[in-house]
Amino acid sequence: AMVAQLELFSENEELEEIASADLKFLLLPALLGALTLKQVEQSRRLEHLESARGHFVRFLRLCRSYGLGTFQLPASEEGSGSPREPAGTQPSLVAMAMSRKAKIERYKQKKELENKLASMRSLVEGGTADEEQLREFYILQIQQWISTSLEEVESIDQELVILRSRDAARQAPAAPHGPPRPPRAPVKPFILTRDAAQARVFGAGYPGLPTMTVDDWYEQRRRQGIVSGQSVPQRVPGGSDEEQQKQQQEKKEEEDDEETLQKARDWDDWKDTHPRGYGNRHNMG
Repeated sequence: AMVAQLELFSENEELEEIASADLKFLLLPALLGALTLKQVEQSRRLEHLESARGHFVRFLRLCRSYGLGTFQLPASEEGSGSPREPAGTQPSLVAMAMSRKAKIERYKQKKELENKLASMRSLVEGGTADEEQLREFYILQIQQWISTSLEEVESIDQELVILRSRDAARQAPAAPHGPPRPPRAPVKPFILTRDAAQARVFGAGYPGLPTMTVDDWYEQRRRQGIVSGQSVPQRVPGGSDEEQQKQQQEKKEEEDDEETLQKARDWDDWKDTHPRGYGNRHNMG
């Protein structure tokens, strides 16, 4: 406030007209912007970002009016302290390449300024620097903060877009809820064929359960006179043919059938002298 009341700086004067002792006060807007960014109150984050951006832009305008460095203000800055809304069109490749090149140049200049400031800081802090060295030291500091301010403004613009989009989404009215849907009626079973008549002729289109056994079918054909009674297969309950043969073999052994016992003994003797796989020499050298 005191600097503003004293009107130390004006956009109508030259850099040589500023006293060397007053040059350091050019840094006040940039330092105020950096201090504002350090505020940690999340509920006022948007307010802090807009305030910090205003300080940085005011600093950059003042430096450009005095010819301190060659740089351009952000593209969204058109005489106001707030960024424009992002346009709907995507940035061109040429603009992106130029922005990247400018960042690289700023980085190189920033490193050079840091090295120069480090070599001169001991003289200024020790009080042995003359007026020219003091003036050069403050100008180098201002140029360093110009690079920092450009980076901070770019970062602030990106964060502002995110915060404003989030606030707009929160304030958007919720979609009106319509009347509740009536309950759906139960779905009736349907036939996979084209119509019911086709289903009666060709079936439902998928395998169905049998309606009669084979014996019932033979019995029905016998009553119709198509096949004779002997054609009906006589099935013995109790399992398959292999099981029946096994049962008959066991029954004969129980009855001590000499022929069956002799065959069993011969088979056991043959297995004792012929190991499993004996004689199976196909395709073996």
